Amino acid sequence: MRVLIAMMKHETNTFSPIETDLARFRAWGLQEGEDVVTAYRGTNHPLAAFLDAADAAGFEIVTPIAGEAMPSGIVRFAAYDYFERAILSALNNGPFDAAFLDLHGAMVAEDKDGAAVDGEAALVAAIKRAQPGIKICLTCDMHGNIDPEMIGHLTVFNGYKIYPHTDMYESGKSAADVMIRALKGEVAPVISFGMVPVLAQTLRMGTDDYPMGPLQHMTRELEARPGILAATVFGGFPMADIAHAGVSAIVVADGDQALADMARNKLLDFAWENREEFVYQHVPITAQLDQARSLADDGPIILLDHADNVGSGGTSDVMGVIKAVLDAGLNDVAVAAVWDPDAVQKMVAVGPGAELTLDLGGRTNMPSLSEVGAPLRLTGIVRTLTDGRWTVRGPMYTGSEVSTGPTAVLQVGTMRIVVTSVHHEPWDAGIFENNGIDPRFCRYLLLKSRIHYRAGFKPIGKHTLTLDGIGVTTSDNSLVRFVRVRRPIYPLDPMDEAARSVS
Repeated sequence: MRVLIAMMKHETNTFSPIETDLARFRAWGLQEGEDVVTAYRGTNHPLAAFLDAADAAGFEIVTPIAGEAMPSGIVRFAAYDYFERAILSALNNGPFDAAFLDLHGAMVAEDKDGAAVDGEAALVAAIKRAQPGIKICLTCDMHGNIDPEMIGHLTVFNGYKIYPHTDMYESGKSAADVMIRALKGEVAPVISFGMVPVLAQTLRMGTDDYPMGPLQHMTRELEARPGILAATVFGGFPMADIAHAGVSAIVVADGDQALADMARNKLLDFAWENREEFVYQHVPITAQLDQARSLADDGPIILLDHADNVGSGGTSDVMGVIKAVLDAGLNDVAVAAVWDPDAVQKMVAVGPGAELTLDLGGRTNMPSLSEVGAPLRLTGIVRTLTDGRWTVRGPMYTGSEVSTGPTAVLQVGTMRIVVTSVHHEPWDAGIFENNGIDPRFCRYLLLKSRIHYRAGFKPIGKHTLTLDGIGVTTSDNSLVRFVRVRRPIYPLDPMDEAARSVS
């Protein structure tokens, strides 16, 4: 059999001012042709699992393209079109039995007229137009906003069950195993999809926590039942102002639609009944800093600047929380990471050991929040300069090559700030270790992250406190204006049991 394997990943924050063009995909590492296999073989990605499964089955493999960009604003048409053209060009070179797609599930892209479209649904539809008989196996991130129109084109659909996403390979393998059985005629997959009107917040989706932990445990219990091939709950991505944002569920059964529907409804019922638990409760930053100061443990104590998380589309240069921590007088703080290429170049110019005064961060305006970038003037010492390259050794994106571009560490008093030239969320200890900081021996780790930090830092953290600042990954729904998401939806609207619907 001949199969196509490709990746196109982006989590789109429609409130983010960060440009998502082809260069942003190239910065993360866009690969084409045989370079896809070289880059992803042996990594913790669904695509790696697809390659392994297809090899084991003896399939002929074609890998036209694989790319991912850090979350940011709407994907420009030229970038989306580049991926689509690469995949369709491969399909035009002869018939394929199947396509294995490693997608995110929350891509919002421009069409040729500039209108916003669902990137995954557009790609799947284009593939089916090119080869109507092709079978499609899809994996998506747990934060996918799933377009119902896509479901009818799919043979197998599965998603991540762990947040932080340490099970990407496992999810790909599970989906690929079912797909190969389907191609051999051993199973006849049928898919049940449904949504509930809940705009869950990312900070409340960690799978170590309630309710997402029990929900994903339910998916595993369902998959252990005879006749059920795959089950996934998608928490959705709430910073994408699109019609189908929110919580959904997918169940794939072996020829039994009623069984699939029953299992799907069980998952959605639990999500709806626990909708209040999907909403983050604000705590004043002053109270959190007082608690951080009073904790007796040596550390590390993790402080989350979660409203400015580039891993969800943040600018990573908002300085408000950093200023608050400095003003609070907390000692021995390591910060990851502030995006400011200009500041890095100023530190490169003076060199390690030099003292300088500069305006750090605040390079980006945030029109969706009516916020103007506000740099923070700091005087400090340049501690290290690196090229920003390392290999991930932690449990998320294991084996992947990372580049934060030219990177510097500025020490201000007892605070050390990692400053990068390329956006990066601190989900791996390499962001510190590669820059001369051992996070295990810091009193405080101030991270611009939400949940992914747990992959690299939860094993060493003694406590975690959220610091509510400003940014386009805010958990304060009153700060952003939703105009396209379906209404009514909880918690934007008051809803009772009668208002719930399953589609």
